This record gives sequence, C-alpha cells and structure tokens, in this order.
Amino acid sequence: MNITVYLGANDGKDPALKTAVRELGTWIGTSGHSLVYGGSKCGLMGDLAESVLAAGGEVTGVEPQFFVDEGLVYDDITRLIVTKDMSDRKAKMIELGDAFIAFPGGTGTLEEIAEIMSKVCLGHLKAPCILYNLNGYYDSLKALLDHMVEMGLSSVEKMKGIRFAGNLKEITAILEKM
Repeated sequence: MNITVYLGANDGKDPALKTAVRELGTWIGTSGHSLVYGGSKCGLMGDLAESVLAAGGEVTGVEPQFFVDEGLVYDDITRLIVTKDMSDRKAKMIELGDAFIAFPGGTGTLEEIAEIMSKVCLGHLKAPCILYNLNGYYDSLKALLDHMVEMGLSSVEKMKGIRFAGNLKEITAILEKM
C-alpha cells in the first residue's frame, strides 16, 4: 500500500514529534508499505523518509520544481517526482496514495489534508483519511468538524471516512480494516 503522509519540513518544539514520526516511518518500512511524501530532506519530512529507508521501505518524494531549485530534496529517496507547482504536487500525491495520514504540521499540511477530507466526504476518494492526533494536536479540528455536523452543515455519514488516531497502534488498526 502507498501511504501518503502530509507533514511539515520543520522539527517542531515537542520532542515527541520526532519520536512518533520515526516510529511511523519504521512501521511503514517494515510492514511492506511504501511512503509517498513531499520529498524534502528537512525537519520531520526528512526524519520520516530516513526512517522508512532505514527500515527497508521505499520512498517516493513529490517536489515542485521551485523546492528542487532551493536544494530541499532528500537525495537518497527511492524515487523523486518533480512537479510544476504545488497544485500538481497535491494531485500527484493523491493519485499515488492508497491511504492518507496528516501528521502534525503547519498550514501546508492542513491545506493538503483538507482536500483529502473534502474528497472523502464527497465520496470521490475511497481511502482512509487519518489525522494523527498526537498529544491532542488535532483536537480543535475535530471539534470544528463536530460543530459542522451539529450546525447541519455536514453529516455524520459524510464524516465517516475522516478518522483521528492518537498513536501508531490506532493508525495501524484503521489501515488493517482496509
């Protein structure tokens, strides 16, 4: 299975982020799955790719040309796909993914997973959409989604495909049900 993971190119302030992202990467690599991610060598993105590779897994990075020009590419990944821009990058990562995970990240991560959530809610994507709610990172987003349902602007049925997982065990349980 190709697991597309959205996450930031920063390290963040919480040491648990690095531990959890390496744990996720090791699991992807040792379980026979492949990683699809943004292609960067920086921060949590680099840690994730490095841990997948170290565990014997394959890594596909999808980078827009301007990031390649800035020298941000992780050179040791299995495969690099260079896109024209961020829109093409998002489309390619969706095309390649069989499951989607949003690790804690910034606005880019939020924007990318929002598109996945929308496609899942509309029934245009039949893949798991998992928000890795490490230490409650996505609690506010979960509350907002619940509020949308309470206000009649969405429905429980539409939200079924959006899952929140607090740890790797919960993520693997969701993916094993595929």
